[in-house]
Amino acid sequence: HVIRRSHSVCSSLPGVGIHIFTFTDCALIYSCNKTMKTEEKEHDGQLDFEEFVHYLQDHEKDLKLVFKSLDRKIAGQVNANDIVNSLRDLGVHISLQQAERVLQSMDKNGTMTIDCNEWKKYPTLQPAENIPEIILYWKHSTIFDVGENMMVPDEFTSEEHMTGMWWRHLVAGGGAGAVSRTCTAPLDRLKVLMQVHGSHGNNMCIMSGLTQMIKEGGMHSLWRGNGINIIKIAPETALKFMAYEQIKRLMGSSRETLGITERFLAGSLAGVIAQSAIYPMEVLKTRLALRKTGQYKGISDCAKQILKGEGVSAFYKGYIPNMLGIIPYAGIDLAVYETLKNTWLQRYGTESADPGVFVLLACGTVSSTCGQLASYPLALVRTRMQAQAAVEGASQVSMTGLFKQIMKTEGPTGLYRGLTPNFLKVIPAVSISYVVYEHIKTTLGVQSR
Repeated sequence: HVIRRSHSVCSSLPGVGIHIFTFTDCALIYSCNKTMKTEEKEHDGQLDFEEFVHYLQDHEKDLKLVFKSLDRKIAGQVNANDIVNSLRDLGVHISLQQAERVLQSMDKNGTMTIDCNEWKKYPTLQPAENIPEIILYWKHSTIFDVGENMMVPDEFTSEEHMTGMWWRHLVAGGGAGAVSRTCTAPLDRLKVLMQVHGSHGNNMCIMSGLTQMIKEGGMHSLWRGNGINIIKIAPETALKFMAYEQIKRLMGSSRETLGITERFLAGSLAGVIAQSAIYPMEVLKTRLALRKTGQYKGISDCAKQILKGEGVSAFYKGYIPNMLGIIPYAGIDLAVYETLKNTWLQRYGTESADPGVFVLLACGTVSSTCGQLASYPLALVRTRMQAQAAVEGASQVSMTGLFKQIMKTEGPTGLYRGLTPNFLKVIPAVSISYVVYEHIKTTLGVQSR
């Protein structure tokens, strides 16, 4: 990000709508580009850590040389007139008042002149502030709950860890998820019914499915399975966050934020650990969503009947496709979100890392939708395996056997049964969870964006 910002030449001078970090690059553009090309030994278009250190060392030497060229009077100091004249030589014309604003942003002692140390330190230190800003403003897995908690956990700044704000964010996210899931529960239950009962012979659509649910159990039946879906938020979120932090330590990373590959690996492993612990609740959710009126008295009665009639192994039916589904979901969601985030930062991030509500909502919606689309066939197979014992006449088939059976009898479209109600709930789920998250966050004393 630092390197990318350094190439936005003359796009951010303080006082004229731009930052001083790129002002110095106006004077250094030739030497910096030359240095970076020289240091990039492997010519793969990317810099590794060692190459970047060499680049910074050469960059500092160039800064000293540029300062000497600015200091035309050899006084050891640069004033506003020196900046105006030097920029004019580069073809950039600014007023004396604008040059004074530039000086004020670098001048630490109020003399309206800068020495070589002030000149060197400012452009080096200024960009680092953007890293925690990006972490602060671009959280999405904590904020957005679309019913499937398979996203890579968000990063928290060191300040958020020290002040305890991280747990407030997680509590706010959990509360937002509970409200969001409750509001979209009818669509979620309809998705499960279409995944299990939908076929060429029973071409269930949204209206017929909702009508069937209301006719069988009344309006309140639309929320069957929602209770356990809410209860599992707290343990899953807590386990996932703790596992993610521990995996980061085992990976030997002491940085404030991981790279995208490390985040994917750590997040996927954390997801596997959390899902393994709460998976019996996933099975209960599916069984409760599919139950008929009077079949179970509640969550505990459902668990007792499954344990008595099918044994402990029933609570882990569909476990393998569920774990396999974490990889494409987490990977694609993270990749799409990071791509959208970086694209926005490159185009509009010169002033602030804060994307605003609509950009954040749009990026989160698109990335989670892509993640769900990629992992949906595995999610459907998981749901059918969870429901096998509850469906009359259904045979006990393995994951690969079920894939073959669906492809043979229903074709590729059979792997996407229930996709429509699943996508219909994404936008309201994201919007509701964001609004509730912001409200709970404010109540808990977390400063707003």
